[in-house]
Amino acid sequence: MSVHQVFESVAKKYDVMNDMMSLGIHRLWKDLLLWKMHPLPGTQLLDVAGGTGDIAFRFLNYVQSQHQRKQKRQLRAQQSLSWEEIAKEYQNEEDSLGGSHVMVCDINKEMLKVGKQKALTQGYRAGLAWVLGDAEELPFDDDKFDIYTIAFGIRNVTHIDQALQEAHRVLKRGGRFLCLEFSQVNNPLISRLYDLYSFQVIPVLGEVIAGDWRSYQYLVESIRRFPSQEEFKEMIEDAGFHKVTYESLTSGIVAIHSAFKL
Repeated sequence: MSVHQVFESVAKKYDVMNDMMSLGIHRLWKDLLLWKMHPLPGTQLLDVAGGTGDIAFRFLNYVQSQHQRKQKRQLRAQQSLSWEEIAKEYQNEEDSLGGSHVMVCDINKEMLKVGKQKALTQGYRAGLAWVLGDAEELPFDDDKFDIYTIAFGIRNVTHIDQALQEAHRVLKRGGRFLCLEFSQVNNPLISRLYDLYSFQVIPVLGEVIAGDWRSYQYLVESIRRFPSQEEFKEMIEDAGFHKVTYESLTSGIVAIHSAFKL
């Protein structure tokens, strides 16, 4: 079964399964990724393998609240503005993001379909675009984005080194790479419990919730094959990035790697 087929088959139940696989903690991990990113209004973000929109929607919420805070500060400083001028400040939806934009790139049509549907139902329109594309051969010019994110996607890329080089290529100088991915558990007891849960429970959940044992068996195996925090840090450095750091979350079940193109 190819990676492509795995994600075609799990797309519709992907969010539900993420909740079950991580006991809902994946939401907190993604919130932490945004907190670490701390994007300012005007940020151009590329979110790769982000088909279901989880990172994109969080980004839009974050920059919108940042921009609104900035607007309030400005309005307090300009007490003399008329009501019409104040209303005009708040009406422009594109402007409510302060010029920020997120490009969601995913190799999988089904995943993008799920994300677009979620965007419609949740009311996300401005500052958002969807592109079908491969992490190993991104359909973008050099030096285009301020931030590149990939959450729970890079372990499914065939040539990780190639994907990292592409991330480096499309980032502007001073741009930041952020990756949230399953990693190596650093506590022996938790490691044993996690193995038990991963190999005994997750494929069964996959069968019960998505009617698909094999895809979730693949997902578990792909997590175990992924390099450790230190090994992945070295791979990021090899791709030309600087100031590479990582933070392990939930005893190393996942890690956030951060790096810069200087």
